[in-house]
Amino acid sequence: MEGTGIYPRLVEPRLLEALDDSPAVLVHGPRQSGKTTLVQMVGEPRGYVYISFDDQAVLAAAKEDPVGFVDNLPNRAILDEAQRVPELFSSLKRAIDQNPGMGRFLLTGSANLLFVPRLSDSLAGRMSILRLHPLAQLELEQSNLNFLDQAFAAGPRPAGVKRLRGELSERICAGGFPAALRRKSWGRRLAWYRDYVETLVQRDVRDLSRIRSLDVLPRLLRAAAAETARMMDVSKLAAPFTVSRPTIREYLTLLSRLFLVEELPAWHNNLLKRVIKQPKLHMGDTGLACAMLGLDPHRLEENRTLLGQMLETFVYQELRRQASGWVNDARFYHFRTKDKEKVDIVIESGSRIVGFEVKAAATVRSSDFRGLRKLQRVAGKRFLRGLLLYDGENVLPFGENLYALPIRMLWETR
Repeated sequence: MEGTGIYPRLVEPRLLEALDDSPAVLVHGPRQSGKTTLVQMVGEPRGYVYISFDDQAVLAAAKEDPVGFVDNLPNRAILDEAQRVPELFSSLKRAIDQNPGMGRFLLTGSANLLFVPRLSDSLAGRMSILRLHPLAQLELEQSNLNFLDQAFAAGPRPAGVKRLRGELSERICAGGFPAALRRKSWGRRLAWYRDYVETLVQRDVRDLSRIRSLDVLPRLLRAAAAETARMMDVSKLAAPFTVSRPTIREYLTLLSRLFLVEELPAWHNNLLKRVIKQPKLHMGDTGLACAMLGLDPHRLEENRTLLGQMLETFVYQELRRQASGWVNDARFYHFRTKDKEKVDIVIESGSRIVGFEVKAAATVRSSDFRGLRKLQRVAGKRFLRGLLLYDGENVLPFGENLYALPIRMLWETR
């Protein structure tokens, strides 16, 4: 079952805080990630009236007369799928300026409005923006443990846990979309993801862009899935298509607006000359990525290269999802030098840095820490610790502030 009733969402406490100190709050994230369930669960007991712009009559009325539509809104309103009515935002700004009460409007969006400066700027200083991801493993397990607290504060605790083995590929292929997780067979989950992409292309893409070659987007998403956790290479992604490289770049931006793909920027400082500043590409959810490639857990296990890529994206997205409910700020990067020293994920919080390497194997060697040691040297006192996540059973020290940790500890409650 989808929603906060069974799966308490990590972002919920931040949403409640935002409603207390912001006139408008936007919860945005991909379709079917649980936004509507969350805002209704939070808002309706507090007197919010729910209005959805997926209702064609409501959508038409708002587009025809946005000023009158906003003037007739109740004092507290949930406006679901607000990205479908860009005309509404200047009217919301006017209404807030006239009556700047806290928590008046609770909006959701299945497109990233930060990509549209005129929309986000119209409510600058008046709107808090929160990201809702598909379900984290932590939420699925209903655990009260946030791994980032350990990574940045206490450090890794001793642990003796069971290896994930085949469960790891099952979690990767399942992803975090509640509606897909409700389906028991892998074939039915693959069908859900195919329908999901088709719906996005036919509805949300048409709302956001006037592109002609709609058939390119599912194929491009499939190509991106094969390149997840690799360096961003637009030319390589564009090679199979007859459209131009700049057009493929525009299409990738559109997929980013729909939270289907992400670009992870490179971490660097002024002291490091041989760093690669190219971003990495990550799919927004490994369930979607596996479905685009027709992978079930068995097929994924057989392809160790893809398993490594999907696992890195799985860990990256788990950390991103946990950060959505973390009390501290968290900025995400990757690190790579021209000498092929790399760290898969770098998180900055304040002035502190923690690096993460990801490995699908059950064994760890000292050489696996090469990139983390390089990051430790160049970051200096800012470097807090380096963690290598592997499918093992024990926490193992590999030098000062360097540890190997079982992947299960990302969500393990014990």
